[in-house]
Amino acid sequence: MNASLPTPVKIQHAADFGKVAVLMGGLSAEREISLKSGRAVLQALLHKGIDAHELDVDQQVLKKLEQGGYGRCFNILHGRGGEDGVIQGALEVVGMPYTGSGVLGSALGMDKLRTKRIWAASGLPTPEYVVLSQEEDLQRAIEQIGFPMMVKPVHEGSSIGMTKVLAAAQLGDAWRKAAAFDPEVVAERWIHGSEYTVSILGQQVLPMIRLETPREFYDFEAKYTEDTTRYLCPCGLPEEKERHLQQLSLQAFAAVGASGWGRVDLMLDTEERPWFIEVNTVPGMTDHSLVPMAARVAGISFENLVWHILETSFR
Repeated sequence: MNASLPTPVKIQHAADFGKVAVLMGGLSAEREISLKSGRAVLQALLHKGIDAHELDVDQQVLKKLEQGGYGRCFNILHGRGGEDGVIQGALEVVGMPYTGSGVLGSALGMDKLRTKRIWAASGLPTPEYVVLSQEEDLQRAIEQIGFPMMVKPVHEGSSIGMTKVLAAAQLGDAWRKAAAFDPEVVAERWIHGSEYTVSILGQQVLPMIRLETPREFYDFEAKYTEDTTRYLCPCGLPEEKERHLQQLSLQAFAAVGASGWGRVDLMLDTEERPWFIEVNTVPGMTDHSLVPMAARVAGISFENLVWHILETSFR
């Protein structure tokens, strides 16, 4: 399978972007992270001379865009309503250009279950899983996957609602915790090994980052509040191995229809085999975030990174 992503348009002058709404906040469980990301993006756009404005998204967002005379949107909404095709579809209806993936890529990328099904059908390795819909599914997960396993809501980001389950006595609580966020829940085989992330910007794959945390896994606290997480970039893999994984990640990104910019998360097991975990089509842009980290190693400043992301609004 060959990765096929659109060639980004290059913009030379800030005025060519017109008036830009930075869509942030929203109503999802990731609202506070989105606000933090959005304000960092806004400041960077302003420093580049772009006519950018903060827009905290609510049900009146389309009306506000029209009344404000905006020409395009920088979408930095995380989670439901902003990363799942909903805002993308609304913007398509009114003809408003926006950054990142389109409706299909956003919807699939946010849906961990259907992402896994597409990857499996495309020959891309992803851990075995069981859908947890009712009590009877818990025993099936124990029999098919075993312990440890990861239980997660299908449509949440930032590791919200996720639990590493070590024994049968924990499984029911983990399922109910995930189901509190989403009626669709999956149990996934735990991969013993190292965690990596691959950032994508247009057709460029940025240097891989290896993630190391003393916590059970790279959870919400490890991502946003803890100072004990280590980010290794360069990631320490042999150059040929990293290039191979970058190309596979590009294929995984394109397979779900994602485009523009984003991130692919994967594991390498103890035998150095890759396992793809999920896609992020609107990754974080905070001081703990991974895409800016990888961009910096590639020689791209935060301000130039947001400029390049804004270029993805030209299709």
